[in-house]
Amino acid sequence: MASNSISWSAKQNKLFETALAVYDQDSPDRWQKIATAVGDKSAKEVKKHYDVLVQDLRHIESGYVPSPNYRH
Repeated sequence: MASNSISWSAKQNKLFETALAVYDQDSPDRWQKIATAVGDKSAKEVKKHYDVLVQDLRHIESGYVPSPNYRH
């Protein structure tokens, strides 16, 4: 992820990911609910973190970021 991820711990990211699965795009007050689940992030910080994640995924899907070469 971009530099925004530096201020997020692994635990916060896991809580964020879990909350994203619980609160879909149609959930009222989605970003506030996710922020509450993460614990110490504002709704604005959570939304920004999501936007960075989506941007990263778009870069990966468009081929800007090479796929890892895993050895079998």
